[in-house]
Amino acid sequence: MVMFWPIQQQLNCISSSGSILGKIGFDVFKDEYIFYPDSESTTLSSEEQSSIDERLAGLVSGKYAIPMQDDD
Repeated sequence: MVMFWPIQQQLNCISSSGSILGKIGFDVFKDEYIFYPDSESTTLSSEEQSSIDERLAGLVSGKYAIPMQDDD
């Protein structure tokens, strides 16, 4: 299971053990959502990868959204 927690216009991807796997953010230059691993040594289980892939697809389709932070 992966929990997705919004922070600074990105989603933290947190494992069931509480470790941060990485972040999902929108790349304006590529016009797509991208998963950025927390470190190069981060390895995802098939369940974690599946959850992240499903969230990425949901963001593209409009099923999910990343809340935008208002700093004003």
